[in-house]
Amino acid sequence: MSRESGTVDLSGVRPASRHSLLVTYLFTAVMVSTTLPTPLYAIYSARLSLSPLTVTVIYAVYAVGVLGTLQVFGRLSDHVGRRAVVLAAIAFSALSGLVFVTTDSLVWLFVGRFISGISAGLVTGAATAYIGELEAPRGERSRAGVLATVANMGGLGLGPLIAGVLADHAPDPTVVPYLAGMALLLPVVLLPLFRTPETVGERDGVRAGISLQRVGVPAQIRTPFLAAAIAGLASFALLGFTTALAGQVLAVGLHDRSHQTAGVVAFLLFAAAAAAQVAAGRLSERTGTIVGLSALPVGTVVIVVAVAASSLPVLIVGVLVGGVGVGFAFRASLATVAGIAPPERRGEVISAFFIAAYIGLTIPVVAAGVLVTTTSLLTAAVALAVFIAVLAAGAAVIALRRRPAG
Repeated sequence: MSRESGTVDLSGVRPASRHSLLVTYLFTAVMVSTTLPTPLYAIYSARLSLSPLTVTVIYAVYAVGVLGTLQVFGRLSDHVGRRAVVLAAIAFSALSGLVFVTTDSLVWLFVGRFISGISAGLVTGAATAYIGELEAPRGERSRAGVLATVANMGGLGLGPLIAGVLADHAPDPTVVPYLAGMALLLPVVLLPLFRTPETVGERDGVRAGISLQRVGVPAQIRTPFLAAAIAGLASFALLGFTTALAGQVLAVGLHDRSHQTAGVVAFLLFAAAAAAQVAAGRLSERTGTIVGLSALPVGTVVIVVAVAASSLPVLIVGVLVGGVGVGFAFRASLATVAGIAPPERRGEVISAFFIAAYIGLTIPVVAAGVLVTTTSLLTAAVALAVFIAVLAAGAAVIALRRRPAG
């Protein structure tokens, strides 16, 4: 979140749209790189004899990298500028791709995923703020929100799609997708060429921008915060399960070993979430939360039915419904948290929300990996459905008891 007193006046900058679109593209490219491994885990599993549990732990390492970066470097762009942090994110993204290209040993898979998490943690806040500030002189704050949402969720969805297609139709399936991801980062050279303006005027250096974010929730907002945090956790649990185990679901549950199909399934999940996030802006936070919390368990139940029936069409329906639930629930919950937090403590409250959400990408996903390894995929899917249904019901009860604002 930018320090308004240090924001540069861009009212005289005419091609602001061109600049914001370039930043949006680079934001998208970084997020694409973070999900390239999704349809490739089956290849790594075969080459390195990895269990589903190990795959989910590799996935969880990414979430740890994102969360750690947000907690320590979340305010860095306020102090060194948006452009510098976006460039740093691109550098870490390229480094992650290089790690994956040069080796596929288990240790380096962990390293590559962690570095990828750092790139996502750096770019998310900095690029979102950058786009908003570049669009502000044009009075396009709502457009800025749409651009940031599409870049974030759209990029996450395009990564598996690109990797899945290349893995099935190009040589070196664990090399070419990452080369393509790094190629997408090349337009970074346009940042200085286009003279994309820096939007932070008062910059006091890296040291001032590195600090462990305070995490806390004031007593007076703990009940509505709890509902929002549970919704965020449930949303990310579904995202994590589907993307970490997409290949496993298709290969074991549906007897389909196509990497392209795995990529399409993950893409549809994120595409549905992105579309729902855009649509959620037209609803009240309360309505958006309830719509999302209603769709989440329905989507997971349909996924369970798909695994039990070995049906790809049913799986696609479940993924789309679940993605819609993720989009509505997450955006409405984040808006609720930002709205109820006291201005002087907004940063630490939002940090607490993201911690809760990213727990959904770690503990439940690893637990699902344990169940897949020790029991069966169907058992893990049923357990996930029950888990999300309980969370969604609990969050909905709390949200419904809260009086609508105004």
